[in-house]
Amino acid sequence: MVKLNADMKEAFSKMKIFPVATASKDGIPNVVPLGMVELHSDDTIWIVDNFLNKSMTNLRTNPKCAIYIWGPEIKGCFQIKGVTSIKTSGPEYEEMKANVNRKKPELPARSLVIMKITQVFECKPGPTAGSKLL
Repeated sequence: MVKLNADMKEAFSKMKIFPVATASKDGIPNVVPLGMVELHSDDTIWIVDNFLNKSMTNLRTNPKCAIYIWGPEIKGCFQIKGVTSIKTSGPEYEEMKANVNRKKPELPARSLVIMKITQVFECKPGPTAGSKLL
């Protein structure tokens, strides 16, 4: 797996809403804005499923996912790609559910999507646009 560097981790920490993209097994794309996305470790992102319907259907048949990191307070931009697994029980799920319950007890925290980072790509325009960073 790939580990984000210090600049990438700082940019990630400044994000409030994360565009998270999935695709069906037939390649039909879906993008949703999510607020409950956490860099759990340098190579792992946790995504909370409160109301993800199409995204969860997609991830069950195609575990690949992408997240775009950009905003006015962030230098540059990059895309994180990874492979996911879904947890609905166990220690990781319970940790996530407890965190959600502390912040917003009204949310269901139906499942935890664990994304292992596999690649990071440049997004800013110019000659290096689309180049692999990690």
